[in-house]
Amino acid sequence: MIAAAQSRSMVLSVAGGLGRRLTFGALITARALLSPVALGVSALVERDGTFLLVRHRYMSGWFLPGGGVARAEPPAHAVLRELKEEVGLIRSAPPEFFGLYSRGAGWATNTIAVYRVAGAEIDFKPNFEIREIVFADPAALPTDTSYGTRRRLAECTGQMPIQPHW
Repeated sequence: MIAAAQSRSMVLSVAGGLGRRLTFGALITARALLSPVALGVSALVERDGTFLLVRHRYMSGWFLPGGGVARAEPPAHAVLRELKEEVGLIRSAPPEFFGLYSRGAGWATNTIAVYRVAGAEIDFKPNFEIREIVFADPAALPTDTSYGTRRRLAECTGQMPIQPHW
């Protein structure tokens, strides 16, 4: 009788733990569906007082290079991966964290980690995502440089305080 009671108690304990884990998992899933957050990275690549800008094939204007962070990928690794994919990064100093920004995108939130990348050696070839690059003086940016890119460069060069929103 004692062994049966202990066995029932164990089963209830395991079932209760499983129930709590399933409930917690359902709550996390519901929150992700109702309030999704995507993590991205951007790079401030400086060379002789100028900064690297990219022009995408799928949208107009000039932007900082960057992209999405893969599941379980450290953002500092993602920024180097994106630079390799987009602009042909060969080598650089380790990326230095600059700031974290948020931006609403429809019903989701994008969070962007920005890194400074020094000593970048690049071998750019136009590709399926990036059609051209330029190293631009932040005081004389191309006219169609995105607003967010202009703000990040102004922050990076001390022309304005760092803001939390992209």
